[in-house]
Amino acid sequence: MKEYRSQQRSGSPRAGGGASGSARRQAAAARKPFAVFDIDGTLIRWQLYHSVTDTLARQGNIDPKLYQTMRDARMAWKRRSSSSFKDYESKVVVIYEAALKNITFEQLDRAINSVFDEYKDQIYTYTRDLIAKYKKQGYLLFAISGSQTEIVAKVADYYGFDDFIATEYKRSKNGFSGAKMVPAHYKDRALKKLVKQHSVVFTGSVGVGDSRSDATMLNLVEQPIAFNPERELFDYATRKGWKIVVERKNLVYELEKRDGKYQLVKTNAG
Repeated sequence: MKEYRSQQRSGSPRAGGGASGSARRQAAAARKPFAVFDIDGTLIRWQLYHSVTDTLARQGNIDPKLYQTMRDARMAWKRRSSSSFKDYESKVVVIYEAALKNITFEQLDRAINSVFDEYKDQIYTYTRDLIAKYKKQGYLLFAISGSQTEIVAKVADYYGFDDFIATEYKRSKNGFSGAKMVPAHYKDRALKKLVKQHSVVFTGSVGVGDSRSDATMLNLVEQPIAFNPERELFDYATRKGWKIVVERKNLVYELEKRDGKYQLVKTNAG
């Protein structure tokens, strides 16, 4: 499995001191803890992947009738009818990948830039503050996302992540090849790759996610946090005794398992 990642902020072989400098940086990194975050629905308040598809449609790059089937699936999910979020999400993926066959790199970049500008500050305060806290404490910050590399790279840079892994749609000379890599299907493997790449250890590690696909990643860290968890992750987290955090409107509720029962341990203004 090959994953795309941003150019690292530190540890580049070209950055000062050659092999010995690289060894020193790796030794320093190994003494640092890390925090790993999902992005969509965990930091960003909506789904970047879906927003890029919406924007491509608004820019005239998706057939209106096909796009309407996606909108119908979204409304069916919002009405909590027979369709689930996963049904709707599957429709998004199919439509997005069909669009990639007929658009240029420039058209995608225009959509990516538009979505980034709109959503970069539409975030949850709990995870925003957590990122700032751990960055101040010297943690390495990782992101693992199912959204496109092109937009996750922008978000990761904007919030000061040290590295990330996201979905990569392969490019060829004539456009997108149709091949893709989706590390979000195996977030435990993706996290282990980042840990190895940066020569860090799991001691003191923190992980934050909102969906069942984040569970394998959260299983690896010392301090897992189920944030606004979907039902499957909520059920799994309660069985494991993980911390659960819910942010609604202007309040953040933190719940922890104590004496076999979950208790509200803190509320903060969101």
